Amino acid sequence: MYHEEHVPGLNLLVELLDQVVREQVGDALAETMGRIRRMSLERRAGLPDAEERLLAEIGRIPKQQLRSVIRWLSLYFDLANLAEDYHRVRILDLRADEAEAEGLPRSESIADAVRQLAESDCSAAKMQDWLDRLAITPVFTAHPSEAKRRTTRELLRRLRDHLPFLEVEPTDDDFDAALSDLTLLWQTDSLRPQRPGVMGEVERGLFFAEALWDVAPQIYREMRKALARYFPHHQFEIKPFLTFGSWIGGDRDGHPFVTAKVTETTLGLLRKTALERHLAYCRELKKTLVTSDRQVEVTGEIRERLTKATESWEELRNRLEEISPSEVYRCFLKMIEFRLEVSLGQVFVEGDEHVAYHQPEELTEEVELLRDSMLEYGGRRVVERYLDPWKDRLLTFGFHFFSLDIRQDSEVHRNALREILFADLPAEQEIEESEWLKKLADLKQVPAIDSSKLSEMTQEVLATFGVLADTMDRGGLRPFGGYVISMTHEPTDVIAVLWLWNYVWNQKYPGKPRPYLPISPLFETIDDLERAPIIFEAMLKQPVYRDYLSQQPRLEQMIMVGYSDSTKDGGYLTASWKLHQAQERLAEVAAKHHIEMTIFHGRGGSLGRGGGPAARGIQSLPPQAVDGKLRLTEQGEVLAERYDNAVIAHRHLEQLTNATLLVSASTPSDEMDNWKEMTESMSHAALTKYRELVSHDDFLKYFDQATPISEIESLPIGSRPARRRQRRSLKDLRAIPWTFAWTQSRQLLPAWYGMGTGIRSFVDAHEGNWEPLQEMYQEWPVFQAIIDNAELALAKADMDIARDYAELAGVATDSIWALIDQEYRLTCGAICLIRQQHELLEKIGWLNRSIRSRNPYVDPLNLIQIQLMKQSRENGSTEAEDDQDGLSQMVRLTIQGIAAGLRSTG
Repeated sequence: MYHEEHVPGLNLLVELLDQVVREQVGDALAETMGRIRRMSLERRAGLPDAEERLLAEIGRIPKQQLRSVIRWLSLYFDLANLAEDYHRVRILDLRADEAEAEGLPRSESIADAVRQLAESDCSAAKMQDWLDRLAITPVFTAHPSEAKRRTTRELLRRLRDHLPFLEVEPTDDDFDAALSDLTLLWQTDSLRPQRPGVMGEVERGLFFAEALWDVAPQIYREMRKALARYFPHHQFEIKPFLTFGSWIGGDRDGHPFVTAKVTETTLGLLRKTALERHLAYCRELKKTLVTSDRQVEVTGEIRERLTKATESWEELRNRLEEISPSEVYRCFLKMIEFRLEVSLGQVFVEGDEHVAYHQPEELTEEVELLRDSMLEYGGRRVVERYLDPWKDRLLTFGFHFFSLDIRQDSEVHRNALREILFADLPAEQEIEESEWLKKLADLKQVPAIDSSKLSEMTQEVLATFGVLADTMDRGGLRPFGGYVISMTHEPTDVIAVLWLWNYVWNQKYPGKPRPYLPISPLFETIDDLERAPIIFEAMLKQPVYRDYLSQQPRLEQMIMVGYSDSTKDGGYLTASWKLHQAQERLAEVAAKHHIEMTIFHGRGGSLGRGGGPAARGIQSLPPQAVDGKLRLTEQGEVLAERYDNAVIAHRHLEQLTNATLLVSASTPSDEMDNWKEMTESMSHAALTKYRELVSHDDFLKYFDQATPISEIESLPIGSRPARRRQRRSLKDLRAIPWTFAWTQSRQLLPAWYGMGTGIRSFVDAHEGNWEPLQEMYQEWPVFQAIIDNAELALAKADMDIARDYAELAGVATDSIWALIDQEYRLTCGAICLIRQQHELLEKIGWLNRSIRSRNPYVDPLNLIQIQLMKQSRENGSTEAEDDQDGLSQMVRLTIQGIAAGLRSTG
């Protein structure tokens, strides 16, 4: 696949893998793999009959050995990805050194953004204004697209840690350690034995968040250094601009296993994790801050706080006997340690509720006392190295670690309120929107509810709001990010959540002021995106909702836009454009009503769901819709790719910060109106073409047969069901398995279909002139991102392999294949003409080489998968799912291997 000059370390890892495989299954597999690799390369080179010979070779392999072939190829890609990421880290370090040697900040770093703003005549006052607005929140989600077990991830982490030793004069022990972990990797089941539970997914999210504890303070430190460098005569105030959110354990949209109890347990685990982290860091500092008051003075506030605590808590007095009284800071940290242990329930103190920390601000205040004392008496360097990071962590993670979002479908709320407010109406009777609004506008009504007569779902809805109320009463708003309403179609869908929140709060805590819970509509379909500004305006005109927003010190509104379902609904080009338009128009409504709006981007990891390089995506957003604020989902395999390695996590977060600042400060081009008209024209033609395909009578049959969608739906890779209900139409299928299936079959249709027709229609209407599109690509980041992401998807697609999948659907669907194949070729040609190149990725050499070098080794997995799917379907899939040698199990292994090879799932 890769050559050593492309990805150093890979060849050595593969040699070690070959050694392990020979030990485990013998030399025959190595010989078989040699033939498969040779024939696959010959197929890619276009030799006559190469595919037939490769298929014949695969067909001769006994089932048990075929399983080993799949395992070998899958592990090969795991090692390739590991080596690629390791190489990327080394390149990042090299570029940082080069930039430092030249006296310049690294490209796309925080310092680079501050430099560009300073050089564009941004005043210190304006820079402070951007810092005040800056708010970046990546939100972890547990959508079922991560095909790798956590145990496998842990073994790969260990192998990654071996690489530095293997590269430079490795010892026998280094080789033995790597061989031992490769042996474990070979002997470990790569597939989960059953679907993970929701709490398992919560723990997995925390597994990938480990690096954030150290990375977040680095981001703040770099912001301070950059400001000091480029605005040396100004003292800035930096608020916590980087926080993290999660949907895991809170997203109940179509997920029957996320209950109120699960959400409550999730909140408890997140709080426990944050407190344990603070406790561990406190213990580290206690070993480090051994300053003596015989050498340097300590402020009176520190002494007074410590004296008061020791007088009040006998257990603390006993603990302090082991520390020298002159080491006041260590004594103070011992007090903090004691209070954290009580907060965690590790120590019980009877009758004194003031020992435990109830809010993170209480701990922050004591850390501030330490900082102030050290700063006053010559400890600036100690503060910057040890105490500023702790303060940054407190501001970032608090006692909640992630801010948990709650998400539910609008229809669920309506059904619940129908039972509560319209119980006397016949079930079939429609309720007009005006009647809904009239009822919901009165928050003071307290209907008598017999909960025993409510449906199970409605009781669950009320229980969820009960958990929200209890948690906010104890810990304030910070444990929650907001309440997201899927499939928001009307203002009523938002007012409904407000009514439920108000009702449950007043039932549980009558007389107490109701806290403010951010309520966020989610616009997902093409129609809803087009109507989003109208719905937003109508929300703000409702006195009951406007009054609710006024509870805050500043009028703020979060609005979420969905990239996945919009693409499934309208195709790639139209969804990309309607998302952009919606954000622009929403920003206009917000400005008109003096609202500070945050757009929450529901992006997936794959190119068909808003994926691609994050910085490129941010730079293509409307500046007025960003305005310093960014909230985006981090889904599926993206968690592993962006957060499993601390260096890569740091790079990702600094790129998010860089892009958010720069796009917010950018100014529109004079050609903007013309470009918008051009894109609107292309979007209309692309939508027509896409809808023609997905509404074709044979389309669903083709999708079911020409992709491994059924096999993907049965994968035990996520706790959420793959379907909302039995599939009768495209709407019933979730966007994630939809994209996953097209990716596996090498068609990647969601990321490009319809685009070629849209471009072609524009060029034809302008007498074959490509120059306007070429100029728009060069000058407009929006069109650049659309084209570049589609180009990458087309480069990963392979129509020769795709045709083999299409043959599984039979001759009845040949017309569907013809439409896909024709549109693929049209789109490839259109993009090459716009980018003024002869082939895809011609101008991105490293990426082109990477995909080309992977393809010959992904191809055999695809061909094996096709063969196994054919056999499984002929057999009627009767083999037990837990039969480790069964066809269904082997198909699942190929799915995992292809996902690793393409570095993409759903």
